[in-house]
This record gives sequence, C-alpha cells and structure tokens, in this order.
Amino acid sequence: MATQSPFSFLGSVIERIVTGPQPPQWLVHEVQHRVVLLLNHVLMQESAAMQRLVAQRGRVARVQWRHFYMALRITPAGLFDIAAEGVTPDLRLEVTQASPLDLAQAALRGDRPAVRIDGDVQFAGDIQWLADNLRWDLEEDLARLLGDVPAHTLASVARGAVQALRGFVQGRTAGGSPAWSVDRTIP
Repeated sequence: MATQSPFSFLGSVIERIVTGPQPPQWLVHEVQHRVVLLLNHVLMQESAAMQRLVAQRGRVARVQWRHFYMALRITPAGLFDIAAEGVTPDLRLEVTQASPLDLAQAALRGDRPAVRIDGDVQFAGDIQWLADNLRWDLEEDLARLLGDVPAHTLASVARGAVQALRGFVQGRTAGGSPAWSVDRTIP
C-alpha cells in the first residue's frame, strides 16, 4: 500500500487555495492597508529607516508573488502608502518561488526567497537595508497590551513552537526522519 506524504497533500490544498477564485477587491484593499499599517509601525520604531526612505520620497516599489502584488509609494515622512492604481513603479521586486509550501518551508528554515529585482539600484539598496535591519519587536508590542510577564511568556512559547517547527521542516527536507524534541519550561 502506497502512502502519500502529508506535505504533498498540504501542498496541493494550498495550491488550490492560491490558484482558486480571486478574493473580492474590497478584501484585497483592506489587507493591503493593514500590511501598510504594520510596515509603518515597524518603520516608526527605527528612525534611521525612516531617514533612509525620506531620500526616496515619491518613489514606488511594486512587490509581486504570482498574481498577487502590492505597489507602495514612499511618503515625504519616510513611510509607506498604497500607490495610485496604474502608476509605473521605480522598483519591481518579484518573488520567483512559485510553490506556496516551498516558500513557507524556506521561511521556516530562515531562508529568504529568491527575488528578481528590476529598477533603480539605489532604491533597491535602501529596500535591502530595510530587509536586513528592521525587525518587529512583537514582544514589546504585546507587553504594552498585556503587561511584561504575559508578553514574555507568550513570546517564549511562540519561539519554542517556531523552533520546533523549523526542526521538523529541516528534518523532513534533509530526507531523514525528524529527530527532535522541545523541552521548554515556561517562566
């Protein structure tokens, strides 16, 4: 009796979701605005990042994966905003990895996806600097909402789960059976 890998089944389910019917335009619009809010929240925690982007004000970067895309304009304050529809981007960033499952596995391993870049070199360098240097301090944001101890506890549990998932994925992609365990005590 032949058995099918759960990863191949999961991959086919994700592929059907991604290639299935397109979400309504209002939902795409709302998701894009939430992404911009999150990006700006992270940017505002790092003044050097905003200063880098001030020099690129008015420029547009288009990020694309398969048929999903988002065009972002740099504001005079060094933040992001949704670019006007149909504007020609100064920089195009296209994630070339087609499989959503492979993309997720690479992210869990800590690998960056392969990206094709077209456009202004200086603008691309500034965006690369942001990707290399900006990090969202989720634990600090949670601490503002929940307090220090619950935020630290949640962050520790999340880090343990991500570490276990990374170990599992690395074990599966290495071809062997995963030999991992997680022994975390919650403070």
